[in-house]
Amino acid sequence: MYYIKFEMKNTIFHIIKYLYYFSIIVLLIVYLFPGSLIGYFLYGDLGKQPDLISNPIGTSINHCIYFIWLTSLAIIISNKFKVVFANIYLIFLLSILLEISHLFIPNRAFEYYDLLANLTGILVVIIFYKLFK
Repeated sequence: MYYIKFEMKNTIFHIIKYLYYFSIIVLLIVYLFPGSLIGYFLYGDLGKQPDLISNPIGTSINHCIYFIWLTSLAIIISNKFKVVFANIYLIFLLSILLEISHLFIPNRAFEYYDLLANLTGILVVIIFYKLFK
């Protein structure tokens, strides 16, 4: 019985690991696509950004939510596996580089609010992790 419980726990961690990798791939595709890929699927318009939650800073909240998700997954799998791509510093660097890449990608715009939202999402998870550890 213990062996089955252990195997199930390992399976869950492997699923979380693959979900993390999938989330990184989605992030890269959405960030590096010239235009709003999500806006195209939701509204049929590459120029329209979806606004998940109405707020004063606009669509930047989407960035914060996604980086909370990504950082949470990274912390979960980095405690179980020794994975280079689950390094918090790498996610931090990736968030900055991807936002800077919008300076060079057509139909995309670098926004300080988006960069701040990326970093805030990462920091929120790190703070909660440190508080509850």
